[in-house]
Amino acid sequence: MRKLKNSFSATAGILLIMLFSVFLLSARCSSNPENAATVYADSGLRTELSKESVSALEALQRANRELSSMILPSVITLDVIETRKVQNNIDGFPWFFFNRPQDQKEGQGEREYEAEGMGSGVIVRKTGKTYYALTNQHVTGNAKTISVILYNGDKVQGKLVGSDQRKDVALVSFDYDKDLRVAVLGDSNTVQVGDLTYAIGAPMGYVSTVTSGIVSAVGRSGGPNRNNINDFIQTDAAINQGNSGGPLVNIYGEVIGINNWIVSSSGGSQGLAFSIPINNLKKAIDDFINSGEIKYGWLGVQLLEINDKFRESLNLKDIEGAFAGQVFLGSPADKGGIKPGDYITEVNSTKVKNVDDILRIIADLKPGESSSFKILRKGKEISATVKIEERDEKNVADSSKLWPGFVPSPLTDEVIKQLELKKGQNGVLVTNLQPKSPAAVMSLQPGDIIVTVNGKDVKDVLSFYDELSSTKGEIWFDFIREGHNLVTPKIKR
Repeated sequence: MRKLKNSFSATAGILLIMLFSVFLLSARCSSNPENAATVYADSGLRTELSKESVSALEALQRANRELSSMILPSVITLDVIETRKVQNNIDGFPWFFFNRPQDQKEGQGEREYEAEGMGSGVIVRKTGKTYYALTNQHVTGNAKTISVILYNGDKVQGKLVGSDQRKDVALVSFDYDKDLRVAVLGDSNTVQVGDLTYAIGAPMGYVSTVTSGIVSAVGRSGGPNRNNINDFIQTDAAINQGNSGGPLVNIYGEVIGINNWIVSSSGGSQGLAFSIPINNLKKAIDDFINSGEIKYGWLGVQLLEINDKFRESLNLKDIEGAFAGQVFLGSPADKGGIKPGDYITEVNSTKVKNVDDILRIIADLKPGESSSFKILRKGKEISATVKIEERDEKNVADSSKLWPGFVPSPLTDEVIKQLELKKGQNGVLVTNLQPKSPAAVMSLQPGDIIVTVNGKDVKDVLSFYDELSSTKGEIWFDFIREGHNLVTPKIKR
């Protein structure tokens, strides 16, 4: 590894050498006519490069050639055939807009067709004669067949080992008797804006294409998949359709990202390309090989993005972290002592920046292992130890265990006026009420104003969470609905 880094570490400084050479060239031209880079000929003005400039450009070219020859053999092209279903048109009518005829059975209005797509991948593991390559989930889909095209032109049959939509990652395996280069995975946490990058793949079907650029930004969010939990490396290296799943490489020939999506008004590269940091995917490789799926950690809290007013009401202005608005009863968080209203600032000594950040951190925690949390509660920092469990979508969707079952919102002047409350009314507004939750069982409704918790006055959101976290055993709320003072039934917490 050190030899590789020494081989390519010169690349970062070559651009500076080029600039210095140009400056030196200009100085020599003005002071010494014999070394002038420009000469006049009968045909007009002709430009010649000095030996120093040529040497600098040759060094850059040599480094690019060496890096390309190093990484290209580990990049593959994927030709994927996927079976998809669409609604049938019967007698010219698309029945998915209307009621299906009574004599038509479920599934009869659908037909299957084969869709073919192309993407890229990079070899990241070898076991015996079996090679494993990372790519995107949106490249493989529910692949019926996968053809793997190697750098040397050989074509072999591939197999989908596993895929995951939340990280948009997939792992493909194939057997091959000859030795192939396995890519070296770098540390994407060290990537900085301005770093030189190389993107390799098969844009528009042109296999083994190398483009270069710089890191334009790190920690980006977004993308076509709204449910993704990745952050992204932004680069201006040219990336087009077909690059998806291919590697983003640093000057040492290490993979620092998997190319994922672009922003474009034309469908082609416009210098806005995004790659999944390789550190987000390292655990996925082992998970896919061991079990065929990613094993996500589960904390058991509903994390909320809170606006500035909400943040100020909780005395959290300018403090980075993630707000736990609700907690699943019986979850790891509940067992570990995390309560609704807690503000998580650290996980295993890693600072939490925001909700997206902690989602990635929790997802990569190993089920069964204990993790340490630092949280703010009532303005004080406390610690909690939580034994993380494996994420189960059934538990995540079970709103009957979500406590308290709603989000308390501040009573702003606008809310007070709209609900025709008395000026200066204390309490919190019930919003985002979850069906089947404890709050729903207690007959609360959206728009209710909670004024007490177990008989103790609620002034604002902060005092609501303070009282909620202090209660033990039975709990009930006094609330206002359409001018009437009401009390919920008591429920055991």
